[in-house]
Amino acid sequence: MVRAMKILSKSSVETINLGEQLGAFLQKGDVLCIYGDLGAGKTAFVSGLAKALGLKDTITSPTFTIVNEYETVPPLFHFDVYRVFDPEEFFMIGFEEYFEDRGVVVIEWANLIEELIPEDHLKVRICLHKNGNSREIFFESVGERSKDMLNDLWGSGNFENFSY
Repeated sequence: MVRAMKILSKSSVETINLGEQLGAFLQKGDVLCIYGDLGAGKTAFVSGLAKALGLKDTITSPTFTIVNEYETVPPLFHFDVYRVFDPEEFFMIGFEEYFEDRGVVVIEWANLIEELIPEDHLKVRICLHKNGNSREIFFESVGERSKDMLNDLWGSGNFENFSY
């Protein structure tokens, strides 16, 4: 059973494609925590997830709105908590309700609110290389469902264009 893996993506297109591959296995209640510096490709990865869930539109990072809700199957709730200075702000917007199996929850900058993250989640860390094009994408499962997601991704075997 795979609990962690690393993939080298050579372009933003590959990062989107990798998100799409993982998105094919997402279910209501899944939580993904996305980590990475500004410009690392977090939103590109999430756009691949959204595409797999059936979204035809372009997604944007909800930096100023905190959450974007997409009518996909299952619904996608895309959070960007970069501008959140106090985790208490999330209780005012009903943050905990998003974890009630209503859809897939994706959180960019999750390290800023780690104490609020459900116990079972998939960590996705994106590290941009100095050349600006390639990035290492690290996956780590935290819990049984996230382990299943990672094993589904690994078992799909669609990595011929990636290094790992």
